[in-house]
Amino acid sequence: MTLVDHDTFLKNLTALFESTKDNGSIWLTHKRLIHDGEDAIMREEGASDIQEYPCLVRVTDGKSTKFSAKVEPGELLKFQAHYGSLLKASMTTLRKRDKKREKLHAEEAAKRKKKMTEPIVLDGNKRGKGRRRRQRKVKALLKQQESQKKHQEREEGRGKADLVV
Repeated sequence: MTLVDHDTFLKNLTALFESTKDNGSIWLTHKRLIHDGEDAIMREEGASDIQEYPCLVRVTDGKSTKFSAKVEPGELLKFQAHYGSLLKASMTTLRKRDKKREKLHAEEAAKRKKKMTEPIVLDGNKRGKGRRRRQRKVKALLKQQESQKKHQEREEGRGKADLVV
C-alpha cells in the first residue's frame, strides 16, 4: 500500500472510479491514525484525550491497486470537500435497487407466513379412496407445527437479545 499526497490520492481515485465504471468494486476505508512511530504511553483512567489525530483514508479495488492518504486535522475540511464532491460525482454509476424483486420476496414471505398460520383440516378416510390425500395433509400438518415451533424459538431468542442490549 503506497502512501500518497492528497492531490495524487484524488487523481488516482478518479482514475479508479473510471476504470470500474462498468463493473467492479472499490473499497474505501477511513481510520483514525494513532500510531506515530513511538512507543505507547499508558494513561490513567481519569485523563482525557484532547489530542487531535490524523485520518488515514485507504482505497483498494481488491486486486492490485492499493493506495492511501494521511490527512492532518487542519487539512481535513478541505480534503473532505474535494473527496465528497468526487464521491457524489462517481456514485451515479451505482445500480438502482430492484424493487420488483424485493416486492416479490416480500409477497412470498407473506404467503409463507399465512400458510404457516392457516389451520390444516384433516379429513378423508384412513383407508380406502382418500388415503393418500389424508397422508399428504398429515405430513403438511407436521411440517407446519415444526415451522411454528422454529418461529416461536426465533422470537424468544430475539426477545432475549433485546433484553440483553
